[in-house]
Amino acid sequence: MRQIFLDTETTGLYPNQGHRIIEIAAVELVNRRLTNNHYHVYLNPDREIDEGAQNVHGISLEFLQDKPRFPDVVDEFLDFIAGAELIIHNAPFDLGFLNMELGRLERPEVQTVCNGVIDTLRMAKDMRPGQRNNLDALCRHYGIDNSKRTLHGALLDAELLADVYMAMTRGQESLMMELDDQVSQLDHSDMPVQRGPLRVLHASAEELAEHAAYLQGLSKGSPCIWVEVMADTVKEQQ
Repeated sequence: MRQIFLDTETTGLYPNQGHRIIEIAAVELVNRRLTNNHYHVYLNPDREIDEGAQNVHGISLEFLQDKPRFPDVVDEFLDFIAGAELIIHNAPFDLGFLNMELGRLERPEVQTVCNGVIDTLRMAKDMRPGQRNNLDALCRHYGIDNSKRTLHGALLDAELLADVYMAMTRGQESLMMELDDQVSQLDHSDMPVQRGPLRVLHASAEELAEHAAYLQGLSKGSPCIWVEVMADTVKEQQ
């Protein structure tokens, strides 16, 4: 199974108020193993960045001036996530921005390109009701080192999310392994064994004659018990 951990950074909180994406990161996982294959890009939003947002991610408009715009990267981005299951922390936020950007280009929504979306924030709330379930809190809970996360960054956050998700779902994997072990350790000694009737094949007259000649050769003039056994067998078949 191919899964993509996705994160974005933006100019603000509300795509319907004209805020734009300024960073996209996607980290690939195949069969629960990171592949070191990822997609990462900064984008020029062609608008100001809210002060509150910049305080969170530390990305300035000056830094983004020479970066591509979303239409320049849309095809390579969609190609990277195509057919994969997306895993996003607080998925409605990122999907809202991505689909707003795609809508401006009259392109289909992300959900039509990928193979489903998992929201790890919803998962965490179900597993840890009433507790803080932001990425930092989940890293602390699962013992994941997030010391490099002094600011939000899409690539680092996507990588941390991969570690968090693996920790969140490891219990399911262990449960399946435990069930497999239990099945393999079942005692089948008292189970009835069904066997069909045994088929007995008797030697032909020609085969018996050849065997008798072979035994006579073994005896070399001395009595041979197998000659007597052979004689009794022939009598029984007659």
